[in-house]
Amino acid sequence: MPRSPLPFRATPTVTALTTALAGALLLSGCGASVDSGSGSSGDKSADRKVTVQRCGEKVEYRTPRRAVAYEGGSADKLFSLGLADRVHGYVMPPANPPVSESPWAEDYAKVEKLSDDLLNKEIVVDAKSDFVVAGWNSGFSDQRGITPEILDKLGVQSFMHTESCYNYPKYPEKKAPFEGLYADLDRLGRIFDVQKRADRVVGDLRKRVRAVEAKAEEGASGPRLPVFLYDSGTDEPFTAGNQVPPNDIIKSAGARNIFAGLDERWTEVSWEAVAKAEPEVIMILDYGDQPAAKKIDFLKKSPHTKHLPAVEKNHFFILDYNEGISGPRNIDGLEKFAKYLRGLDG
Repeated sequence: MPRSPLPFRATPTVTALTTALAGALLLSGCGASVDSGSGSSGDKSADRKVTVQRCGEKVEYRTPRRAVAYEGGSADKLFSLGLADRVHGYVMPPANPPVSESPWAEDYAKVEKLSDDLLNKEIVVDAKSDFVVAGWNSGFSDQRGITPEILDKLGVQSFMHTESCYNYPKYPEKKAPFEGLYADLDRLGRIFDVQKRADRVVGDLRKRVRAVEAKAEEGASGPRLPVFLYDSGTDEPFTAGNQVPPNDIIKSAGARNIFAGLDERWTEVSWEAVAKAEPEVIMILDYGDQPAAKKIDFLKKSPHTKHLPAVEKNHFFILDYNEGISGPRNIDGLEKFAKYLRGLDG
């Protein structure tokens, strides 16, 4: 996961658009519910309201029509639910691999690429969006002036990845990463009124995970293989704690994240801690702008890492960026990693 970006330089706010986007979200303290309004328009869904959690906060949503997705994980969740016709566009910074590599490449082609930079309020307002999907500190950011609270005041609905809610200061929520993925698909299904589709998608993902776990258990012998997730960093490595998808990928595949004891998302550790754990496999997070080959080359040459068991045995597994951030492709990454581990056993 890319480190926190530099603060965004806000352009002057276009206040006239605030009126055009009037109608802030109504917050509700009740349980999940649906309220069909009595509007006179021919489109009944325009008046439909449903209360769904946004992290630890219950929020009342109207059915979105012009969604904006930040990064592949957000867009993939919407596309997996068959919502391409409700997505106006996406924002895709350089860390993301080309969208042509996505299982939903045809859906990406149907919607507009709004920016190849970081998400900001101006992009959302200019797109006349009524709904934004992103993560906390990866999309939404106090520093860059785009938060759910700010968008609420503009009448723009927002939704955050449950996995990122661990760091959300206002209404935190903690779920295991795969459970967070399932929760997002369920919640988005209710917001967009495609709950049956969401149930099918979640059911299929759960089934695939169970199949991998069962196979890993059958082949288990001895302690779990220690795995180090290398995101980036030379002076100090950036890695995955237990609050991000790679931890669940490693665990469900039958191995062990050497930093699973860290109750963190993406975090910095020391090379000394990596060396002490003696990882047998190194999982490389492959960015579009920071290719895995360069990271592997560094690990083979660095005095901190060149004598690690994984490096000496050339045990490197490359995890695609969109398999490592919260999204349906997490399960693709799991299946590939589990197959890789079985190959090592052979």
